[in-house]
Amino acid sequence: MTDNPATNFIREIIDEDNRTGRYGGRVQTRFPPEPNGFLHIGHSKSIHLNFGIARDYGGTYNLRYDDTNPVTEEQVYIDSIEEDVRWLGYELNKSNILHASDYFDQLYELALKLIRDGNAYVDDLTVDEIRQYRGSLTEPGKDSPYRNRPVEENLDLFERMRQGEFPDGSKVLRAKIDMASPNMNLRDPIMYRIVHASHPRTGDKWCIYPLYDWAHGQCDALEGVTHSICTLEFEDHRPLYDKYIEMLELPHHPQQIEFARLNLSYTLMSKRRLLKLVNEGHVDSWDDPRMPTLSGFRRRGYTSQAIKKFCDVVGVAKANSVIDLALLEYVLRQDLEERAQRAMAVLDPLRVVIDNYPEDQVEEFIVPRYPQNEANTETRVVPFSKVIYIERDDFMENPPRKYFRLAPGAEVRLLNTYYITCTNVVKDARGEIVELHCTYDPQSRGGMSPDGRRVKGTIHWVSARHAIDAELRLYDTLFTKSNPYDVEEGQDFISNLNPNSLTLLKNCKLEPSLADAKPGMNYQFMRKGYFVADVKDSHPGKLVFNRTVGLRDTWAKQQQKEAEPAA
Repeated sequence: MTDNPATNFIREIIDEDNRTGRYGGRVQTRFPPEPNGFLHIGHSKSIHLNFGIARDYGGTYNLRYDDTNPVTEEQVYIDSIEEDVRWLGYELNKSNILHASDYFDQLYELALKLIRDGNAYVDDLTVDEIRQYRGSLTEPGKDSPYRNRPVEENLDLFERMRQGEFPDGSKVLRAKIDMASPNMNLRDPIMYRIVHASHPRTGDKWCIYPLYDWAHGQCDALEGVTHSICTLEFEDHRPLYDKYIEMLELPHHPQQIEFARLNLSYTLMSKRRLLKLVNEGHVDSWDDPRMPTLSGFRRRGYTSQAIKKFCDVVGVAKANSVIDLALLEYVLRQDLEERAQRAMAVLDPLRVVIDNYPEDQVEEFIVPRYPQNEANTETRVVPFSKVIYIERDDFMENPPRKYFRLAPGAEVRLLNTYYITCTNVVKDARGEIVELHCTYDPQSRGGMSPDGRRVKGTIHWVSARHAIDAELRLYDTLFTKSNPYDVEEGQDFISNLNPNSLTLLKNCKLEPSLADAKPGMNYQFMRKGYFVADVKDSHPGKLVFNRTVGLRDTWAKQQQKEAEPAA
């Protein structure tokens, strides 16, 4: 029945509903983002859960924008949301892209019904006064002096609110429920507020806009949503969700189910704070590869398959927790290990002259693009010549014991080609090493010893004559602390920004097969990490690669250590 057979408490609820025929065996879900920012990694869990469940059960799903606040909504956010959902593998079309604004007329009529039934009233209290009247967790609220207005007066005032007669903040429409309820959400919640602002879809038709708690449940009911799956912070709102539908006597009553949201270490999950990072220039844009937005992860080289696998690994829980970023990187490495092409790139080049190699000779070595996948026989050509580049940190003039890379008099294997031995070190006037001279063993072609001698060290390289230049961007966590909100008194999360979250390397040398790297293509640069050709800045003539993740697997090592028996 399902692509993901792993069960969880939400699937158990749906299975039971299907067994009892509660919704006629039908499953319909929705994802209701507010178009006031880009989606982040936390939203991926909600999308994957809502849409994945509907797809697995042969049901339907909707993307329904919560466009009830015209002041903060922009088309660029709408475009990015739809791109993210499609990137995660879920189909969107005219039939399942909806908006809360599609229901503004119906929501208005439903509000009139509550007024006529004596269950809603127009209140003249200010927002601050409403807050004071609401009471606290330990003290009940008290009735607004406008709570018992006659029905006809409320109808008249509400219509005049709609016609734009009153200024912003002067009046609201509230549901009449219970000011003494222990659940603060039931203490006469606000349904409509006055906002004189043009709406991206409805223009100037409305100057009153519904609040989320009013719009959400009624839209679910009108759409025929069966299971309204949302994050845990809405658990206290569920009684209000149910109360509105019961007061309106709507024929369809969806079931709200809450799950723990995805929280990730070293990461913010607040669009408001992410917007602050963008507006204040701490990052370049919403899709900066350091950002936890889905567009940022995509630009950094994360795959949709890895994101969804991570959501599956994390699972669905009823209690909030913080997931270690290392687990996400572990899942990512597993995914990229299978799909990423291999190539050689020298990030900090050191020139090496092979003295006994013919001056004008060029050899071409045919090596696999996907050596990790025996079924994929695709190859690439790597040229070799007299002068090559190696990584500067692959040479040490005075190495310690058990140093298996290049050193004076030491022999190493150049990946896929020959053995070389360092014979001389050239330094500049400041004593900096600028060039090495080596000899090669012609009998070791392909990196194979002709006499059985063992060479422990293998390093990567690039032919200087054929190397292409590229800029590499090395990314680290955006914050220095696992919890970005852990700050000193008087400071905010900005104080925990990592000043070394981005390192630019502009003099990198790459093998020539990377000259036609397509933006968004994943690579493993041998011994250096996983990289992706940047989708914005990389093009022929100017190659830019973002480091997706390093090769070191801290999560796997941590799990292995925890599994070891105590000494």
